[in-house]
Amino acid sequence: MPRGGALPLGTCPDLCPATERAEREQQRRLHRLEAAPARAVKEYARPAAGKARPPPSQLRPPRVLLATVRYLAAEVAGRVDVPAADVTAFVWDRLRAVRLDLLLQPAAPPPDAVAVLEAALACQLCVAGPSGGGPARYPDTGLDPQLLHAQMQEAFGSLRRCYADTPGPEAHPRQGFFQGLFLLYNLGSVEALHQILLLPRGLRSCPALCQALAVDAAFREGNAARLFRLLRALPYLPSLAVQRHVGPARSRALAALARALGVPTGQSYPLAHLARLLAMDSLAETRALCQAHGLDVEGEAGEERALFVRGHFSENAPIPALSCSLLVNSKLRGQTLEQVVMGEAAGDLAAGAGDGVEVTADLPQPEQEAEEAQLRTPR
Repeated sequence: MPRGGALPLGTCPDLCPATERAEREQQRRLHRLEAAPARAVKEYARPAAGKARPPPSQLRPPRVLLATVRYLAAEVAGRVDVPAADVTAFVWDRLRAVRLDLLLQPAAPPPDAVAVLEAALACQLCVAGPSGGGPARYPDTGLDPQLLHAQMQEAFGSLRRCYADTPGPEAHPRQGFFQGLFLLYNLGSVEALHQILLLPRGLRSCPALCQALAVDAAFREGNAARLFRLLRALPYLPSLAVQRHVGPARSRALAALARALGVPTGQSYPLAHLARLLAMDSLAETRALCQAHGLDVEGEAGEERALFVRGHFSENAPIPALSCSLLVNSKLRGQTLEQVVMGEAAGDLAAGAGDGVEVTADLPQPEQEAEEAQLRTPR
C-alpha cells in the first residue's frame, strides 16, 4: 500500500455515504440485502479516467472499513433466506468497494490497511467456499467464475503488496498465515511457489506456511494419499482456500488407481476404503464420482466395490458437485464466520476435521506405503 501524507484520510462514518444511500434509494437501486436504510453498504464503482478523487466525506477511513467487513461477515455472509448466489455477488461487490476506498487513502497506517485487507480476503473466501464449489456453483446467475477468480487474485495481490511495504514478521503477525492461504489458493502454481520461496526464511518457517508448503508438495508430486491426510488436518480458512483444488485432486487419484489396477477383466477396490482415502462425505458421493469417470460400482450396500477396467476410465469427465462437510464445513466447530473473518477464532492453526487422524490410519504401515505408491500420479 503506497503511503503519501499529502492526501487526508476519509471521514465518512457510515457503511455507506449518505449521498449514495439517498441516491440509490431514490432510484430504487437498494439491494434486497439492504432493505433497511441503516443496512446499506457502499457499492463498487469503477474509477473513471480523469475523474477527480472522491472527497474525504465519501471515503470510509480504515476503522469504518474494518467495521464494514465485520458487518458483512456477521450479518450477510451467513444468510440462508437469500439465494447463495445473491449473497456471493453482494458481498464480493461490497468488499471490492472496501479495497477501493482503502486504495484511495494511501496515508492509511500500514497496520490498519493490513487489518482491513486481511479481513476482506477472509470474508471473500468464506462467501465463495462453504457450499462446495465457489462461484462456479452458479452457472445461470451471471456470476462469472473467471472474473471472481481474478478478484480473488486481486485481493491477494493488494494484501501481499501491503506486506511488502513494511517487511518483517513482527510488523504483521498473521502474514505467514495469509501467505499460506495464497499458496493454497494457487496450489500447484510454479509462480505462486516461487513467490513464497522468495519470502524471508523466518517467515517461511511459521507453522501455517510450512503446512501450506507440505500440501503444495504433495499435490505437485501427485501423492494423493498424503495430500488428503494433510487436507483433513487444515483449519477452516485454509480449507476454504484450497477447496477449489479438491475435486481435480480426487479425479487425479482415481486416474492413478485406474492405471495401477486397470486390467482387461477388471479389478475391484472397496468403495468404503476409497471414500476414506479421498476424504469423501459419503459412499453415495464416492459412487457418483466413480460413475462420473466411467467406473462401475458393484456389490450390495455396505459391500460395494469400484471396478477398474482398463480403458474404461474417463479422464475429462465433468466433476459432479459434491459437498465438503468433512474437509471444510465441519471445521467451523461452533465458531461464527465473524470470528473466522476477524481473526478471533480459537486458533488459526488448530487441527482440521475430527481429531486429525490420518485417512489410512486403519491400515498396517506396509499397506499404507503400498497404497501411497498406487495413488502417486506419475509426473
